[in-house]
This record gives sequence, C-alpha cells and structure tokens, in this order.
Amino acid sequence: MEFAALGAWILAAVAGGPLLVVWMRDGGRSTKVTRFPVLVVVAHPLAALGGLAVWVTYLLTRNPGYAWVAFAALLVVILQGFVLFTRWLVGHGGRHARGAGQTFPGTAVAVHGAVAVTTIVLVFLTAIEVTRA
Repeated sequence: MEFAALGAWILAAVAGGPLLVVWMRDGGRSTKVTRFPVLVVVAHPLAALGGLAVWVTYLLTRNPGYAWVAFAALLVVILQGFVLFTRWLVGHGGRHARGAGQTFPGTAVAVHGAVAVTTIVLVFLTAIEVTRA
C-alpha cells in the first residue's frame, strides 16, 4: 500500500504540474484580479513536495513517525487545494471570474483532485497500519 501511495502522490504532482503552468502562463501573480491567493498557489506544491520527501524518508527508514508527518503535510496540502478548488469553481461566472486560471481544464482539475484524495487515504491507511505493527 505504501508504494501505491507513492505512485498516487507522484501522479497527483504530474497532474497538478500543468495547472501551475497554465496559471503562470496566463499571468499568474501579475494578474490584477485573481481568485487565487499567490501564497496558496506557491505553498500548495511546495508543501506537497516537502511531504513527498518525508514519505520517501518513511519508505527508506520504515519509521512510523515519518508516515504521520507525511500525512500531516498532506492535510495542509489538501486544505490548500480545497481553497484553490473552491475559488476555481466560484470563478466560473462568479464575481472573480477574471484572471489566471480561468482556462484551467476541468478534466485536469478533477484528475488532480481525485488522485490527491486517493493519496491521502493511502497514506493514512499506511500510517495506521505501520503504527499498529
């Protein structure tokens, strides 16, 4: 299960990468009216990569503490992702409908979110399992 979590985590990063590229291509930080807080847009992938590094450390050491730290990092990442997702939903016709991210493909957003949820479930289940062992 732990390597499935690793694969899902990597797949989520691969699916999220193009969203960051679209955001930057369409003006990103320089956009006057945006529904995406720059700090969250930057912190979301950084926290995810930091958590991934902790997960790899868990895989190398088998220390359950690292599994729980990776899970905690994912909680932060998921909350940031939820902020971005709700802002993206509101932007389609809402009062913040202008700015970078307006052209995000819905399929990419859905795949990234679905794989992220799968990742957090797998990491959580693994953390529980290795703590009981």
